[in-house]
Amino acid sequence: MTLENSVLDNVKLDVTHFDSFDLENKVMELLVQAGSARSVLLSALREARSGNITQAHSLVEEAKLFISAAHKIQTELIGMDEGSGKIPVSLILVHAQDHLMNAMLIQELASDMIELYRRNPQGD
Repeated sequence: MTLENSVLDNVKLDVTHFDSFDLENKVMELLVQAGSARSVLLSALREARSGNITQAHSLVEEAKLFISAAHKIQTELIGMDEGSGKIPVSLILVHAQDHLMNAMLIQELASDMIELYRRNPQGD
């Protein structure tokens, strides 16, 4: 089983029925996936800074899987909410969304920074 399969297969949400326990679990899964992406991307930047560009690119690809899984959960939650406030907004939901937004931003910046490290490995 590939990392992609193991990450994405674990992200399933029944949009026809949910209770507070299911919702809490999904929000926590969103937080874990987004937090994992963030951590992996910061590792990618450290690798690039050390001159390990190939490893940095590999870590960015791994982070994309976590972001994809988190985005899938986010999309399903938005669909469940139907824009009508069906899903209660909690501090943990806001925190999870914040982690996802930051991970997506770090992904874009990390890709650019890794390219800069590749072009100028000595930091000259």
